[in-house]
Amino acid sequence: MKILVAVKRVVDYNVKVRPNSDSSDVELANVKMSVNPFCEIAVEEAVRLKEKGVATEIIAVTIGTAQSQEQLRTCLALGADRAILVETDQSVEPLAVAKCLKAVYDQEQPDIVLMGKQAIDGDNNQTGQMLASMLGCAQGTFASEVIVEEGIIAVTREIDGGLQTLNLKLPAVITTDLRLNEPRYASLPNIMKAKQKPLATHTTQELGVDVSPRTQLLGVELPAQRQAGIKVNDVAQLVDKLKNEAKVIS
Repeated sequence: MKILVAVKRVVDYNVKVRPNSDSSDVELANVKMSVNPFCEIAVEEAVRLKEKGVATEIIAVTIGTAQSQEQLRTCLALGADRAILVETDQSVEPLAVAKCLKAVYDQEQPDIVLMGKQAIDGDNNQTGQMLASMLGCAQGTFASEVIVEEGIIAVTREIDGGLQTLNLKLPAVITTDLRLNEPRYASLPNIMKAKQKPLATHTTQELGVDVSPRTQLLGVELPAQRQAGIKVNDVAQLVDKLKNEAKVIS
């Protein structure tokens, strides 16, 4: 069984994000970048499936700039067998990412596509669903447990009312939630071995995918600072302020 794991390069979750000098975008210069946390969970799940003997090969793939090779090498150190970079200097939207992943899927023909349910930069939560629709295959989103038996994948997913279990036929697209697992740390020997593992590079033109943006980013700014609150002496004063100052009650 072959597993394709899609990952994304994002600003590290420990870094406080700020706009750049002209507020045209997020400041990325000299900022620590890492693998999207939800994507790390997807990589870990793929490695665990391989350790159980379910999977035979894990392929990590990302769409981004040449610097994204760093995150792919991290995935290789965590246990992926090889990696694919779809290189582009444009900022890609979820639809473009899904199209690129479909092109890679058509070449690799994996049995399972694993990816994080969303990226912590855009928080779109769209790519997995779009890809499954394009492929016409089963999908299990927000997975908190994945069990593969005899060509059937049992995906337990978190919904508003509790938990739901889906039995999916292969091939399938699965997006991972936080409670699925806890990613491991890459050991130094595996980091050194990752440098020797194959990493192929393709361009969006080679894949025949148009990644032109459908939306325009007008600007980025920090949220307005909240003003200090006030204390009231009694309920009557509170009602008076809500009625006459805030005008939220009548």
